[in-house]
Amino acid sequence: MSHIIIGFIIAAVGSSLILKTQWFLENFGSNAWAEEKFGTSGGSRLFYKLLGLFGIFIGFLIVTNMFSGFLAATVGKLLVR
Repeated sequence: MSHIIIGFIIAAVGSSLILKTQWFLENFGSNAWAEEKFGTSGGSRLFYKLLGLFGIFIGFLIVTNMFSGFLAATVGKLLVR
């Protein structure tokens, strides 16, 4: 039951990163790496939105209890010999 609450909190933070990107940019500042890599296509704004999208994805993996299965199917094969 607690994984559902934690997953929804992570997804909500990810949603707020996408919806309130300007607020996060004003309060936490720009990211030098993102400005260098994504400079012409949005820079730090794009970075915050991608980070939010990643948070939503991870949050819903946790809610559906598929997080460990996802890790095992993707990076788990790199760790097992």
